[in-house]
Amino acid sequence: MDKKTETAFNKQVNAELYSAYLYLSMSAWFASIGLKGIAAWERIQAQEERDHAMLFYDYVISAGGKITATAIKAPKTEWGSPKEAFEYQLAHEKGVTANINNLIEIAQSAKDHASVTRLQWFITEQVEEEQNVRDILDQVALVADSPSYLYMLDKELGTRTYTPSTGQ
Repeated sequence: MDKKTETAFNKQVNAELYSAYLYLSMSAWFASIGLKGIAAWERIQAQEERDHAMLFYDYVISAGGKITATAIKAPKTEWGSPKEAFEYQLAHEKGVTANINNLIEIAQSAKDHASVTRLQWFITEQVEEEQNVRDILDQVALVADSPSYLYMLDKELGTRTYTPSTGQ
């Protein structure tokens, strides 16, 4: 792994840990407004992002690179509504997708085919991540800010269970 690719992968480890921190912040916010099911869903999102960070971490080490830990910036902590929070989350996921696309370009320019292959799983994962949030936003848009709908969405999202990301 060349130095430029190693640096980019280290940056992505930090970005994935930031995502985990952001989703923990969202979980806390949803819990604070009484939407404990959505809070649980976001907490699982945070677990998945930690898994993703560790997949990048493990890959860098296995490819002969070095991990360099850097500070994780503080995430946003308040949103005006559940819709606003999910819109923020979708924008964030689109940014993560852009970061991974950039990583592929860096690995391709270095002719690092192993890294390009490893990143393919993350591209597929990002399509799923964005779709999940878009689906929730579509449901929210159908009934605007109906309290009864938020209650039902909260119950539905609260049924999610954690499945560790293996990168396979």
